[in-house]
Amino acid sequence: MEFVCHPLIKEKTIERRSYQIAIAATALMHNTLVILPTGLGKTVIALLVIASRLHNKDGKALILAPTKPLVEQHAEFFRKTLNIPPTQIVALSGEIPPEKRESLWRRARVIVSTPQVIENDLITGRISLEDVIHITFDEAHRAVGNYSYVFIAKTYFKQAKDPLVLAITASPGSDIERIKEVIENLGIEEIEIRTEYDPDVRPYVHEKKIEWIKVEMPKELEEVRDAFNKCLEVRFKKLESLGIKVSKNTSKKELLALQEYLQAEASETKEPKLFEALSILAEILKIHHAVELIETQGLSALKHYLKRLVIEAKSKGGSKASKSIIIDATFKKAVLKALKCKVDNPKLNKLKEIVQDQLKRKPDSRIIVFTNFRDTADTIAKELQNIGIKATRFVGQANRGDDKGMKQKEQIEILEKFKQGLINVLVATSVGEEGLDIPETDLVVFYEAVPSEIRAIQRRGRTGRGREGRVVVLITKGTRDEAYYW
Repeated sequence: MEFVCHPLIKEKTIERRSYQIAIAATALMHNTLVILPTGLGKTVIALLVIASRLHNKDGKALILAPTKPLVEQHAEFFRKTLNIPPTQIVALSGEIPPEKRESLWRRARVIVSTPQVIENDLITGRISLEDVIHITFDEAHRAVGNYSYVFIAKTYFKQAKDPLVLAITASPGSDIERIKEVIENLGIEEIEIRTEYDPDVRPYVHEKKIEWIKVEMPKELEEVRDAFNKCLEVRFKKLESLGIKVSKNTSKKELLALQEYLQAEASETKEPKLFEALSILAEILKIHHAVELIETQGLSALKHYLKRLVIEAKSKGGSKASKSIIIDATFKKAVLKALKCKVDNPKLNKLKEIVQDQLKRKPDSRIIVFTNFRDTADTIAKELQNIGIKATRFVGQANRGDDKGMKQKEQIEILEKFKQGLINVLVATSVGEEGLDIPETDLVVFYEAVPSEIRAIQRRGRTGRGREGRVVVLITKGTRDEAYYW
């Protein structure tokens, strides 16, 4: 194996790959957006560019990443590979007091941080980007709207004496307007794209088998879904009577877009029937979510949700929509049907079967199960533990009602145990999708198909990094799972 030789890169730490060298060469001359599949070393490209800039110019390098575990991971990677004192490589987060952040910033040559912290410190004038000679925007597809990346890039081009930007992502998305926005917001001049099929990348790609496994929805569960769909039909008819025709097959995304449109109209015209329509639409969205849980998750997740809905309706500040729903006779009937139902979504048993089979064939396997909902992550982790599998849930830091999030320290500890094989299965929500270095994952299971191409690419990229990998997507026939699949 041939290694990269550079005064600021520790010997024998980075394998020399021609595509990384070629992309880094472009990125040293222009503000560059790099689109490269997960697991093919986007961070190594950032390292090559940063080492070169620090070697040839006076100043600091800033690496931005959207989550704290990702910040920690990057900081650790740069300490292991960069030939500069570890004390000059700092990781910043909101947990560090502002005064301390200021002194850490002053003495550091390489700073890794979440963007919100940098944005706050720029606004308060604690730091300046004047002597920052390079910024890396990790997960660059986020640089849209009012996300902190946008403000930082704008400030950087105003303040820096010699700015250079590297934006990296596994997928910028499929929306051309969104991609254009990212390019504009980050001042991108060149785009470097590689796929797994490019000849210079191919030698480093491991096979990734994708299997779509379909399960039948039991008749009893279909009846529960039909009962909730009746609640929706009543409300769609009410909307129609107000002059707003909505198909019962309208997606959640379209319903949210309609809500936004009606809110804008209502605030401008003050038309009473628009406010009534908004109220009905809020109810539709809540019931729509219940139907989604039945189809893609199962009874356990549905019951958790219904419990929260009742608590919200009975609380002082509860929404009008939740209060209206829980006193509705048709809704009460649907809830009763759900509580009496003894048959669950067969996905859970199929998942247990898949995981057991994988561990039987290869006992030291690392497996990640992705699900959209924390309740489901909890249920899956417990069910797998019950059959003797070393599984744990892996969720974000935010608290959701009575569900406590995971502290950064906890997340890092779990990842470490997973790497060491003390945990076989991570049951992760979206926090596990972006950039986290989870090496040599043999199997990734999507508990439900995801409608977002960015998220699907991120999730698939968790496997086939260090060795051959397998991806399984579970689909309940005749539900929105299938719609997302198509």
